[in-house]
Amino acid sequence: MKFAAEIVSASVVSLALATALAGHAQAAGGRTILFIGNSFTLGAGSAVSHYRSRTVTDLNHEGVGGVPALFKVFTEEAGLLFDVAVETCGGVGIDYHLQNKRAEITSHRWDIVVAQSYSTLDKERPRDPSRLIAASEQLASVVRARHRPVQVFLTSTWSRPDQVYPATGAWAGTPITMMARDIRMAYDEAAAAARAKVIPVGDAFNRAIRVGFADPNPYDGIDAGKIDLWTTDNYHASTFGYYLEALMVFGRVTSRDPRSLGAGECSGAELGLSRAQVSRLEQIAFDELEATAHIIANPMTTARRAPHRCPAH
Repeated sequence: MKFAAEIVSASVVSLALATALAGHAQAAGGRTILFIGNSFTLGAGSAVSHYRSRTVTDLNHEGVGGVPALFKVFTEEAGLLFDVAVETCGGVGIDYHLQNKRAEITSHRWDIVVAQSYSTLDKERPRDPSRLIAASEQLASVVRARHRPVQVFLTSTWSRPDQVYPATGAWAGTPITMMARDIRMAYDEAAAAARAKVIPVGDAFNRAIRVGFADPNPYDGIDAGKIDLWTTDNYHASTFGYYLEALMVFGRVTSRDPRSLGAGECSGAELGLSRAQVSRLEQIAFDELEATAHIIANPMTTARRAPHRCPAH
């Protein structure tokens, strides 16, 4: 009897969650998008983590804003309607969400799912893509069983200096750009298996380094005039890094030119980025997406209420 009661209780919770999300999406009148990930999605180590958390639906009720909230602001500035949900847990891969958060993942018929896995591909076996590939294929199957037309995107993450410069790192002795390239190759395999599309965030980090905008090695200090893409642990992204991630997601998912957000993009100002920094990051995101034929140039600035003014919370 106790087991049956637990099943009924779980069903009631799942039904209530689905009903709430359906009502929210209907009220918004836009497309639904779910972000699945870990600390790299929730913006850990930066002001992005709880940024505008009330503008997105956190399925775990932890007050996460993160990259999904930045995406939400970008789309509103661009005149697009998206109902944004997020399901994150630090230090895990896609397989964890499938094993522990399937009720949340399947609580709605999502139009778009953006998923990101563990930063070294496999926590126990760094550089091994097997778990990522299998989990990505399974995730795609699960969300398509709920809504067949769903679009699935996989976010290919960045090089971690703590895995490159210390002798104990899994990519020790390689160039800082190598880890992101290896990660991208793994995500390409996963995307092929899952019939998904890749968002090449790590490649954008590499481009920021290559063009001289970002410093390649935070362990020896940050060169004058350059930004640090990582926070103090040389692992998670800084506000700059997460902002670039969000621009890449925005451009890849919507096919809009990130430069159209303009130097006065409001959340950049709210997070303390200068107009010049916002403009440079938008250009880097555009250049990376254009290089892989994922976007058409259209830098015309989108209409918005006023410079540096975000939509209401």
